This record gives sequence, structure tokens and C-alpha cells, in this order.
Amino acid sequence: MARTTIWHPFTQHGVEPLETEIMRAKGAWLETTDNQRILDAISSWWVVTHGHRHPVIVDAIKAQADRLDQVIFAGFTHPTADTLANKLVSIAPPGLAHVFYSDSGSTSVEVALKMALGYWRGIGEPRTRIAALEHGYHGDTIGTMSAGSRGLFNATYEPLLFDVVRIPFPETGREQATLDALETACREAPLAALIVEPLIAGAGGMKIYSAATLAEMKRICTHHGALLIADEVMTGWGRTGTLFACEQAGITPDILCVAKGITGGSLPLAATLASPAVYDAHFSEDRARTLFHSSSFTANAICCAAALANITIWEEEPVMDRIANVAAMQLSHVAALAEDPRFENPRCLGTIAAIDLRVPDGGYLASAGPALRAHFLSRGVLLRPLGNTIYVMPPYCASASDLALAYDAIRSIPPDLTSA
Repeated sequence: MARTTIWHPFTQHGVEPLETEIMRAKGAWLETTDNQRILDAISSWWVVTHGHRHPVIVDAIKAQADRLDQVIFAGFTHPTADTLANKLVSIAPPGLAHVFYSDSGSTSVEVALKMALGYWRGIGEPRTRIAALEHGYHGDTIGTMSAGSRGLFNATYEPLLFDVVRIPFPETGREQATLDALETACREAPLAALIVEPLIAGAGGMKIYSAATLAEMKRICTHHGALLIADEVMTGWGRTGTLFACEQAGITPDILCVAKGITGGSLPLAATLASPAVYDAHFSEDRARTLFHSSSFTANAICCAAALANITIWEEEPVMDRIANVAAMQLSHVAALAEDPRFENPRCLGTIAAIDLRVPDGGYLASAGPALRAHFLSRGVLLRPLGNTIYVMPPYCASASDLALAYDAIRSIPPDLTSA
């Protein structure tokens, strides 16, 4: 522990050890300054899809840097952003037709919330109530914290947050309670939008729900005129087994948020895709109906080039085969762990696997959390449990031996960290 010049995210410097310095990376592996190799079993916070430094993406970044680095995106555009927008629309769930660029998952969701409120004001029927699922996490900016579950992550900032209608998470066997609560919320007063992480709540504990439930939530929203915002910042780009999680429910949200894997995890970029209705509600000769949002680096040319290269990889390489392979290996490993009495609640969705360690004090601040991180790192594996929830979310290039290393580290958890 030491005071440092850099203030790191989600880090309590008063108790955490000094950070591990990384010098280089390739594929599923990181390398430290003293030449130690570490398996990146969480894709560096869920962003790296094809592996670190994929040559197609690296080459695209270099080529774009030689042409154009950055230009203001208000009143100007550039070919890379234009091509990328058309590509995104072509691969997104059908019916989404407009792309607004930003620079992070949080900002893509902030934009989505602004779009939803702007839509209702634009059509002359102002609605302001936002609904969100319990256990949701949508980012760390003010709007996204407001939509996320209240608790540890945002308790300090409560005075800044606005109220949302909280819908119970659709736990297995209790899905109807969720649907009934959403129906009630829509009947009580007009709802502007429901925001969800499709199929899985990530930071909320890797909690999974069914595609049928997602489809029914969309049906209820449509019936009552409410918009559905799909936060696919984590779930997009193949994590759940399909390019976008919404595909498994056969739905098109009114607004779709993407980030993280949009550049293959190489550079920060995000996009918020909207239906024609949402766009048209802002399209006017009245300048007051403008979507008032921007960032200085909106549609940065180098980031857009990386995103285009990412889509090229999807088009030209067997990405879905790699995803299916990782998913199958995850299922096998988690099934084996499920027989160990130290663990409970095994679950998998696409390339994501999670299991809970039995501990006396569960939850995000479980005392076992920091010790687990240190244990895994000592075994050459980057895993960052959500308290006592251990999850594995590797890049799609991860091999059988890579995953075996990760699960060997999990099986070797010291007895003093578990209550089983």
C-alpha cells in the first residue's frame, strides 16, 4: 500500500497493493515489465474480443493515423465514420437506422437517456419516467448511476441522482413478478423508457435471465408506448453467443448502446443507435429540438478505423466458431466446478461463465475479494471477482490450455477463503 500519483479506478489505495505494471500484450496474454506473463481471463475489463493487438486492427490504426487523426464532428465528418455508421446499421438488429458516436459505455447510455426524453418532448407528449431493472449497472456518470442499482457504487453521490422506477430482476422462476411490475409501472403513469442489460446483469453479479423474458418486456413496452433501451455495452460483440444479445430474444430495441468491443478492445469508442422514430422526433427546423450532447473526440478517426477493422474481422474470420469453442469449454469447466462444495450457483451465457464462492460474507465487499485477486495473480491469471462471484470472460482467441490455467487457479483457492 502506498500513496500514488495516479488515482486508479475502483481502487482503495489505502488497502490495495501497488499496481502491476504491464509493458506489452498479445492474444490472451499480458506481459509485465519483469517479463512475467499473465493470462487476461477477463478481457481487460470485458473490452478485448479477438485478443490483444490483433494485426488487422493494429494495421488499421497505423494507416488511419497517417491520414487523419482527429477533426471536429459538428459540421464536419470523415469517410471512416461514415462507413462505420453504415456498417453498424447493417449488422445491428433490424430497424435501427441512425448512429450517434461517443467515447465510452457510460456516455453511450447517457446519450440514450437523452434521446428517450428528447423523443417524447419532440412529439409533443413529454414523458420523464425512466424504469430500470434491479441489479443493473449502466456506468458511472450521473444519468447512468441514476439508472443503475442504488448501493455501494453510488451511495456517496445520492444527492446528484434522479429517481427511476425500479423493476425487480427476473430471477429464474420469478420472471412473472418482473413482468407484472413492468406492466403496473406502465399503467400507473406514462413511462418514457425501460433500460436493461439484455440477458445478463454484469457488474450486478453476472445474473442471467431468459431471452423469452426480454422479449416479453419489449412487448409490454411497445404496448404502452414506452421505449426500450438495450445497454449492450458489455453484452455486444459476441459475449453472449450472438453478435448482440437482443438477437436471442428476436427483438429490436428502440435505442441500442454499444462500446467496449466495438474496437475489439483496442481504443475507446461508443455508439448509440436509434430507430427512425427517435431520430425524427429530433429532426426539425426548431433548433431547440437538437440532441444536445457531444464530446471533443466524437467519432475520432483513429478509433473509428479500429472499429471498422473489428467488423472486418467479424466478416472475414471464423469469429462465431471461436465463440462457440470458448462457450463449450466454459460450460465444461463450470460443470466440473459445480461438483465442488466450495462453490454454488454455476452459470454460463455464451463466452461468459460465473460461479459463487461460498463465504461467510457475500456481496461486492466480501472480504475474500481482494485475497482472491491476489491469489489468482500469483498463479499468473488476471481474474477480478465481483466480491465472492468469480467470473471468467476471456478473449475469443483463448485456447484450451489458457482456460485450463484459469480454472486450475480457481480450483486452487486456499481453504481459508471459503466457508464450505
